Amino acid sequence: MNKKKWDLLALASIPLAMTLGNSMLIPILPVIEKEIGVSSFQSSLIITVYSVIAILLIPLAGYLSDRIGRKKVIIPSLIIAAVGGIISAWAAWKGQDPYMWILIGRFLQGAGAAGAFPVVIPTVGDMFTDEKDMSKGLGIIETSNTFGKVLSPILGAVLAALIWYLPFAAIPVLSVISLVLIIKFVKAPENKEKKKIKNFRDFMKEMKETFQYNGRWLMAVFVIGCLNMFVLFGFLFHLSSLLEDKYDITGILKGVILAVPLLFLCLASYIVGKKIGGNKRFMRYIILASNGAAALALVFINKEIGLVPMILLLTAASIGIGLSLPCLDALITIGIEKEERGTITSFYSSMRFLGVAAGPPVTALLIENTSNYIYIIFASLSILAVVYTFWAIKPEENEAKVAAD
Repeated sequence: MNKKKWDLLALASIPLAMTLGNSMLIPILPVIEKEIGVSSFQSSLIITVYSVIAILLIPLAGYLSDRIGRKKVIIPSLIIAAVGGIISAWAAWKGQDPYMWILIGRFLQGAGAAGAFPVVIPTVGDMFTDEKDMSKGLGIIETSNTFGKVLSPILGAVLAALIWYLPFAAIPVLSVISLVLIIKFVKAPENKEKKKIKNFRDFMKEMKETFQYNGRWLMAVFVIGCLNMFVLFGFLFHLSSLLEDKYDITGILKGVILAVPLLFLCLASYIVGKKIGGNKRFMRYIILASNGAAALALVFINKEIGLVPMILLLTAASIGIGLSLPCLDALITIGIEKEERGTITSFYSSMRFLGVAAGPPVTALLIENTSNYIYIIFASLSILAVVYTFWAIKPEENEAKVAAD
């Protein structure tokens, strides 16, 4: 593990950079609306377009990373993300009617993110043969991702307080830093280039066999990852709007408040990543309990609740999500062979991005039409994750099948 610390640091910079590049725009969406004259729904698309293109391209990036190598996908993807950031920043700075150009830049950022962040998970899987080390490595990656979410509202608010479009300008800088770290420190596994899939037909045959054998629990991991991110980004969007509209809290203070639940999510991910090791049954129990706890916290939130109790309950829900995510990462990485790991984990990443993409706009529509039931809906989705876990994720059954075979 210690021999790979610089590799892990470099890889961890990618989810940090990509998360900051997306999440730090959430608290300043109301500012963007005022500056360029767009609606709440239109501003939410600045987040959504990034995720939608990523959803479509992530499986391709995963497949290519299995075929040509992880770094050969990550490096050009970071360059594309940087170019997209430059376009968005330039449009916000100089554009007369910048909205469409901002969306174009965000489109390119999403395309770059598709080949960068999702490929990190299988790269970490390739680095370790010991499942405990693999789980710890994935825990560090998830912690970096969640730390980006902690830092993003504060950094976004600080930068926007100086000049409203500075968060856009920070994105290419972050992408270039990650690019330099990856080039310098991450070494491709020695056997990676020697062990390639012979042709697309053979690859698809192996993928079909993988889903036939593991389809039920894989789909559960995909869906639960999507639900977790939908709920998280949904209530972050709602809280961001509520702080400004109801409590008139803006700027850095707003960023600090938004960071509170995310900080505990980050800590939860870090702790559970260190503790789970390779114990798949323990992972299942954590996913069950953590999503149940999140649902219990969310169901008590309503329109009459005060700001402090609401923050406390959202923090509890965030801890639940933070406990769940490293377990999902580890299950899917440990359970899949290296030759297919990039492609399979890419589907998982696509589903997580789908949750990120859908959360803000769906929440915006719920605020306009059924604001009384937002947190009932979020709690129901967390309960759905519990039910799906209980039904589909059963490591003991898979282990019994392997023994029988």
